[in-house]
Amino acid sequence: MKTIYLAGPDVFEPDALNIGENLKKLASQYGFIGLFPLDNNIPDKETPHEVAKAIRDANIKLIESADIVMANLNPFRGIEPDSGTVFEVGFATALNKDVYCYAADRREMIERIREKQQLDAAATLCLDGKTIEDFQLSHNLMMIDQVVAVDARSCEGVKNFV
Repeated sequence: MKTIYLAGPDVFEPDALNIGENLKKLASQYGFIGLFPLDNNIPDKETPHEVAKAIRDANIKLIESADIVMANLNPFRGIEPDSGTVFEVGFATALNKDVYCYAADRREMIERIREKQQLDAAATLCLDGKTIEDFQLSHNLMMIDQVVAVDARSCEGVKNFV
């Protein structure tokens, strides 16, 4: 059975274990074994830095072992996706894994930022004075082919991978 690494900031939710179990059940409905980051057994470490490194290394091993990656790119602590998830997407892409991402709001980035930051309808700079990329994409251009759905259930690319 093929494996799918289930990336995303879901690990930070209060009910993260339940979310992970639900994602793994969804994966099994489509013929996959779901690999959720909290499935890792992290040995006791002396410092927070050592714990963080052990978690990162364990997640990298899960990604390396997975056939594909499905990632939650919903905004996390702001307008953009979780940076750890973006790292995982990039790492999997570098390994030539098939990567499928989802985000509930797939409107163009410029539209989402203008609304979130209450900018003028013609604004091309965000509140920080940085250019808002306008490639008619919902996310950064590096994700041009990977944001395919609004939620995990409708991630069509994954369904077609089976």
